[in-house]
Amino acid sequence: MTTMQSDIGQSGPSRSISVTEDVRAYILQRKRDFRVSTSCSGAILLPTSVKPPKATDLQVPVGDYTVYISKYQARHIDTIHRGMIPIFYEDIPDHEF
Repeated sequence: MTTMQSDIGQSGPSRSISVTEDVRAYILQRKRDFRVSTSCSGAILLPTSVKPPKATDLQVPVGDYTVYISKYQARHIDTIHRGMIPIFYEDIPDHEF
């Protein structure tokens, strides 16, 4: 897996994908890894317990956690933002899978 630039400026070998501060807080609060994958409505951010990472995913570190990004989504996004969080996950503060 390839490491991308993190939301705090650490660089990797590929172009940077940033994480907005609200998504960073969302990930740190939930204390888990996430994956940006493809859905019928576009890029979606889901816990890796719901959508496991693949060997071809890119990685963006967020604190002690990792956001994995589908290689198909990585070429289309520059920022991981709140609009990628499904609305039904925003309303559940600490859900378990």
